[in-house]
Amino acid sequence: MLRAYFDNNANTPVLPEVLEAMLPALNGACGNPSSIHQRGQAAKAAMEQARAEVAALINAPVSSVVFTSGGTESDNLAIRGLIGAWQEAHPQAPLPHLITTRVEHHAVLNVFEDLERSGYPVTWLRPDLQGRISAQAAAEAIRTDTALISVMMANNETGVIQPVAEISSIAAQAKVAFHIDAIQAVGRIPVDVRTLNCTALSLSGHKIHGPAGIGTLYVRRGARLRPQLFGGHHERDRRAGTENLPGILGLGTAARLAREHLDERAAHYARLRDRLEATVLATVPRSGVAGADAPRVPNTSDIYFDGIEGEALVIGLDLHGFCASTGAACSSGSIEPSHVLLAMGFPRSRARACLRFSFASQNTSQEVEALLEILPALIEKQRKLAVGAA
Repeated sequence: MLRAYFDNNANTPVLPEVLEAMLPALNGACGNPSSIHQRGQAAKAAMEQARAEVAALINAPVSSVVFTSGGTESDNLAIRGLIGAWQEAHPQAPLPHLITTRVEHHAVLNVFEDLERSGYPVTWLRPDLQGRISAQAAAEAIRTDTALISVMMANNETGVIQPVAEISSIAAQAKVAFHIDAIQAVGRIPVDVRTLNCTALSLSGHKIHGPAGIGTLYVRRGARLRPQLFGGHHERDRRAGTENLPGILGLGTAARLAREHLDERAAHYARLRDRLEATVLATVPRSGVAGADAPRVPNTSDIYFDGIEGEALVIGLDLHGFCASTGAACSSGSIEPSHVLLAMGFPRSRARACLRFSFASQNTSQEVEALLEILPALIEKQRKLAVGAA
């Protein structure tokens, strides 16, 4: 049975070139990059070459790239680190005001909810029906005590691209730090930190065919960042802890390949996505695409099928050999609809009926055609079962 993996926004397969790059650090051929002996210095040189590859991918100065354990840590370090630096510079000030959105990934959303519970005033920007945040709304939310704005570049569920360049310009004029979660954008659309002029930007290795457990945070030169981990003087005192050399070497190679093949991959993703969406909309009644009229990254399609339960459809597809996902989060044994889709104004029933298909470089048109062969009948069957259960 054909098995096709369409859940690449959750994790991408590690490419053979990436695995090969990691092997020297896994088989004992590399030392600790902090050691001054020959093997340690060889490890440091390899690490710095990988840092340069990540920097080239986002057009950043090499010294501005901080290695972390992944996207979640990068987001946490950016948010808490920038806020902490603001508070150190304003020791007598009350807790500063913060701005973010209701469509962020939980790695950002839950940090701001925790900060809000701790007494920080937070303004939550809401999207329009297509999932887009208004740059003007961000401008109007800024106060004299605003310390940070954090907005994702591309949504992990819908693929909708936010106007981060405009928001960055607004933040810069107001002298407010601006963090971009670009984890679902890097490797799919151009990301240029010099053009964006953001204060900080997060990315993750396992979204671009690199290994899990490694990510980076870009921090603009001159920006102050309070460390969140304390120990040695690693990463220019911004992130303590011995570097994950195998992960770093893998990320460096994945970043190089993402940069070299960006346009080619993006065109490939768009062909697969557009074929999927056009055929589904033509053959499956009561279906639609979340954020269809907004700019989106080319690899992501969030499709709703009214009258079905997304989780049941995921299981049905898996039995046919296809991996997809819902935007739902499992909480206390019950499936909650996607907070992103609810924020966009979806009824709860429609939010529960969405499936996300996300493509990567290994996917083929043959896989999409195979999916389209079985999907309409599977949807019809699921709808009949849902009516019978009611």
